[in-house]
Amino acid sequence: MALSSPLRRAALTAAAAASVSALLPVASASAVVHGREASAARYPWLGAVGSPFFFLRPAGQFCGGALTAPDKVLTAAHCVGAVRGLPGVLRVTFGLSDLRGKGGEAVDVKSVWVDPRYHETKFKSEDVEHHDVAVLTLKRRVNRPTAATGRPGDARAGEVVGWGTTSESDLFNTRLHAATVPLRGNAACASAYGTSFDASDMLCAGSPKADTCQFDSGGPLLVNGRVVGLTSWAYGCARPGYPGVYSRL
Repeated sequence: MALSSPLRRAALTAAAAASVSALLPVASASAVVHGREASAARYPWLGAVGSPFFFLRPAGQFCGGALTAPDKVLTAAHCVGAVRGLPGVLRVTFGLSDLRGKGGEAVDVKSVWVDPRYHETKFKSEDVEHHDVAVLTLKRRVNRPTAATGRPGDARAGEVVGWGTTSESDLFNTRLHAATVPLRGNAACASAYGTSFDASDMLCAGSPKADTCQFDSGGPLLVNGRVVGLTSWAYGCARPGYPGVYSRL
């Protein structure tokens, strides 16, 4: 969610390549709406994707990501695509239950790969992200458990986790939250978003009772502990009739 759009985007706006310190993101998806506080120890592979130049949030966080190899972090393309040529402005921090806390393990990014099929269209005022997947290569390997990826199969529920906001109007949450969300099936998102929803590269999840929101972009949708999707886009956060849309892995 992006700060400049109705929601789940979290892209860096490199509006000033000459001055990277000028704000980087435009984020889209919340701190998990109606979630519960969670400990980072339960998700040792979960990274806060951000930049030391993004002063709006502690730890410079604007997206989430999952460590899938000792030096690889899976995240959303819209989070990092604008600065793929400037990977040095990015940093991933692990081990923070609260972004304001001390400790954690911060690692700089060496390179950014974005799915070559990634592109954007529009649904109403919201950016629609297609093939919204990126991989960050870290400058060094980290000694942490890694997350496995998979497919949702016939599961009817999944788990989302992130540091995002707890509503569309809340930009100040800094604590990690998790929530159980219903996996809605393709029909629910096709009904809500029409041809903007592409089941070949998107998953449908969430409800007014549980959803992701601002600054959750790039974070995981988990089924049986495996990452099956990444928080990507939606029309608002937890709005009736508009489920969340996740990048299919």
